[in-house]
Amino acid sequence: MSAMSVDLNLPEDRVGPRPRRKSKRVWVGGTAIGDGAPVSVQSMCTTLTHDVDATIRQIERLQEVGCEIARVAVPDKRAGEALKEIVRRSILPVVADIHFDYRLALMALDAKVHKLRLNPGNIHNKDGVREVVKRAKIQGTPIRIGVNHGSIGDRQPGDVRDEPQRMVDLALSEIKILEDLDFDDIVVSVKAFDVPTMVAAYRRLAKAVPYPLHLGVTEAGTLVAGSIRSTAGMSVLLYEGIGDTIRVSLSEDPVMEVTAGFDMLKSLGLRDQGLTLVACPSCGRADIDLIPLAKVAEERLRAMPTPMKVAVMGCEVNGPGEAKDADVGIAGGVGKGAIFRKGKVVGVYPEDQLMDALLAEIDKILVENGKEPYSQKAPKLTHEGQLTPGRSVPAGQRT
Repeated sequence: MSAMSVDLNLPEDRVGPRPRRKSKRVWVGGTAIGDGAPVSVQSMCTTLTHDVDATIRQIERLQEVGCEIARVAVPDKRAGEALKEIVRRSILPVVADIHFDYRLALMALDAKVHKLRLNPGNIHNKDGVREVVKRAKIQGTPIRIGVNHGSIGDRQPGDVRDEPQRMVDLALSEIKILEDLDFDDIVVSVKAFDVPTMVAAYRRLAKAVPYPLHLGVTEAGTLVAGSIRSTAGMSVLLYEGIGDTIRVSLSEDPVMEVTAGFDMLKSLGLRDQGLTLVACPSCGRADIDLIPLAKVAEERLRAMPTPMKVAVMGCEVNGPGEAKDADVGIAGGVGKGAIFRKGKVVGVYPEDQLMDALLAEIDKILVENGKEPYSQKAPKLTHEGQLTPGRSVPAGQRT
């Protein structure tokens, strides 16, 4: 009689995100949002939209790091007039971000943008709203309703709803405007700076509508603080199966928004794209200058298109054994390091040759799997002091 296998874990305790929330599928150009499509990463250009060349250069940089949708601000007629050329030249689907003036939305539709971001409730010309929605429906252009906590207005006397509910109710009223015009090609967001407010609002909205959800923590902040705040909010929802596209809003180069977004999704097992860098935090045991080495590895490998887990480890404690699930990696020694694959050492090199040796081993792995080598396409370093000298005294012999 064979032993009976019983899974004692509750569904919410099992490893891996919970099943994705079911939703309508919306197409933004060639990028699908919702209905089981991979969670897409988007960003917003920081350029002046009427500066077409600068905007296109930024979109190209975003695409190089994996961005799948690019949003541009359309605050005035000059920006609206630039959209045709931007859409024509953009390698990514273009979203036009519009507030208040329906005529700018019509200009965006004339330019054949791939999505509109607007709130029909803040466009006071209701005939204009109907015209925009009618044109969007004919062209198959989706609309994202974007509710931000900071723009929901002051609480009126007698209103006992909490802040998440006020956001959700506003989103539902905006959705109804579109639905009443027989339009359902909709994406919705309810962003807030306060993480608990944002999480509660999205959880409630997810139960109330069938549309895909765009996740974000609005005005999250600078690189470190903003990335942490965004991850704290979005990862909770993503792990629960809520969320179909994300933007990490940072006061930073938008390229960093995309990098942070993909790192978040890869950490949750929701995307498997390009580099996953494993690096120990370093400590007094390290026999190699690990921190600059890890930074160099990240910069040189960030454009790798093939999914690969690369480890940079500081000593034998957290060396090949701890990172044995990495495809390839470095384990530090005294002024030298070992290159390993799946925990097995394949070569030992001086510290100043480690990065080249790592790239060479990555090329071997790619070629063995029928892929093109990467090392010649790798970005060059943008800062001085690429690798500093190794520690001169082994950790075990220091006094």
